[in-house]
Amino acid sequence: MFRRPLGVLLATIFTFALVTAPPASAETVDLTGTVALSNCSGSVVRLAGAPATAPALVLSNGHCLEEGFPQPGEVIVDRPSQRTFTLLAGDGREVTTLRATKLLYATMTGTDASVYQLGTTYADIQRDHGIAPLELSEERPGAGTGITVASGYWKKTYACSVDGFVRELREGGYTWRDSIRYTPECQTIGGTSGSPIIDTASRQVVGVNNTANENGDRCTMNNPCEVGANGQVTVRHGAKYGQQTYRLYGCLTPASEIELERPACTLPKPA
Repeated sequence: MFRRPLGVLLATIFTFALVTAPPASAETVDLTGTVALSNCSGSVVRLAGAPATAPALVLSNGHCLEEGFPQPGEVIVDRPSQRTFTLLAGDGREVTTLRATKLLYATMTGTDASVYQLGTTYADIQRDHGIAPLELSEERPGAGTGITVASGYWKKTYACSVDGFVRELREGGYTWRDSIRYTPECQTIGGTSGSPIIDTASRQVVGVNNTANENGDRCTMNNPCEVGANGQVTVRHGAKYGQQTYRLYGCLTPASEIELERPACTLPKPA
């Protein structure tokens, strides 16, 4: 997984797949609305139509929690939090520090996502700092879609395309479903965990970056494997992956709360 490791970080470049569509230019999407966490990346996001007066939300990975990874099968909901985030402008300039009031949702089961509610509204951030949130897409992306992974931690963007989708991605004791696999241009590294995956055409967030197969090993930590419907395991050394975020629409409310009981909500729920 792409949580920033302690000590020296080594990034190795691998070529592992054919490009299915021309990659988008790295300059087409900047860092506006991204945030840096202590160990990962993230972004300020909103649902389409959410009121400006609603508390702002920050999206990152479940494995980026300060207290460590959730256990397989664990789902965290409405936990108080005072976590801080460094908000960035488009050029990577540090604008301000944002603070959470609670961790709305986090899990590494089925997906790898965390959503924090801030004590600041979207209107506050826009008025005081001139930064608009990134909008979450209600639709899943298609294969070949041009994307940019925007890392607040590294203040860097990675442009490529959606190479395809993985029915089941396994890493250690964790399983994620319908994951996004990138074409090789997105050479994401440790610290890019939690970065928004942005559709370069619509500028909407379609996913959250979370892992890569670093050593070519089979289904171990930092070496996820792809599992087909027939159980066949495929290992792609160097492949980079993210998790789709359109499912958040069925569970988040316009008031920036989470309601897992809603009929449209398909996110994993607490046991």
